[in-house]
Amino acid sequence: MNGTSVYLDHNASAPLLPEAGDAVRAALTMTGNPSSVHAAGRAVRAAIDTARGAVAGAAGAMRRDVVFTGSATEALTQAIIGGARAFAAAEIVVGATEHAAVLRAAEATELPVTRIGVDDQGRWRHDEIEAALARLDVAGGLALFALNYVNNETGVVQDLAAIEALVGPTRHVLVVDAVQAFGKLDLGFAGRASDMMAISAHKIGGPAGIGALLMKPHCDDVRLIPGGGQETGRRGGTEALLPIAGFGAAANAFAAAYRAAGVKALRDRIEVEIRALTDDVVVFGAAAERMGNVTSFAVPGLAASVAMMALDLDGIAISSGSACSSGKVGRSHVLAAMGVRPELAEGALRVSLGWNTLETDIDAFVAAFAKVLKRRQTKNKEAAA
Repeated sequence: MNGTSVYLDHNASAPLLPEAGDAVRAALTMTGNPSSVHAAGRAVRAAIDTARGAVAGAAGAMRRDVVFTGSATEALTQAIIGGARAFAAAEIVVGATEHAAVLRAAEATELPVTRIGVDDQGRWRHDEIEAALARLDVAGGLALFALNYVNNETGVVQDLAAIEALVGPTRHVLVVDAVQAFGKLDLGFAGRASDMMAISAHKIGGPAGIGALLMKPHCDDVRLIPGGGQETGRRGGTEALLPIAGFGAAANAFAAAYRAAGVKALRDRIEVEIRALTDDVVVFGAAAERMGNVTSFAVPGLAASVAMMALDLDGIAISSGSACSSGKVGRSHVLAAMGVRPELAEGALRVSLGWNTLETDIDAFVAAFAKVLKRRQTKNKEAAA
């Protein structure tokens, strides 16, 4: 794997599931435009519809709710910018720890943007939501709320049901970034009060370059790319059969593989063993509900760049946070919103597990990280001498 022997960066992109690779290779043999009426076109259309059904099933959605997009970023942009237009929103409300895809799309609407703060565990402050709703009631405007269900850096899970109850199924519009939740939590989209959800293939072992926007029927006018009427008029452009086929296969296979890997037990083991190596480690969001496949932590005095370089040389792939921040290592806006001290936040490391993570991977990571800590301890002693 390009010199990497242990891959622990699944929140950035999961390795391709064999079933997804097989589906893409099978799709390579097919020719035709899914909008054509001849047999070749109908065969491609049938393959896309099969994948749509698989994605819908994994998301607890109706088949017609699934609109394929080029990525989750595109899906979120369509939901936020297209949703603001379609519903004549007066304001966008986002959380302070949202993914950059949400924050940049909110800014691009050129509407007022209100940021909801979080507590020191990264959970939305419901009192701030209530204050925003009260202000909107007085003003009489509709707002589009955008919420990250599972934070990509810390794994903190928001109380979506409680937020849905506050925002209301018809009172305002609620867009959910469900990228890190899809396949791991029961989204149950059809029965939720959320209006739209964005999901992605490459976070669950599908190919990159394909995502989907889940849309309730009352959101059918939410468009970004008008095109030629594809995706029932909700997203223009000829559907990309190869990645869509891979997405469908991954949606069918991921949940069972993820459960079989027992990632939460592996994640918990990492945290136990790191704490045994050093008693000053800080695990971010540890007191909140978290997704079981990710841990975000820092050791005071240990720079993320130094640790990641050393681990990479040992063939261990982890990250310092979101992979969508231009590849830079620096202070996370997520941790800043949680009130984490800058000097500690700059050392934040994220280890994220997935469908193919093994006990031996954890062994290798802990051993390599112990070496990183030992080198730090040696340097500190030399500096103090």
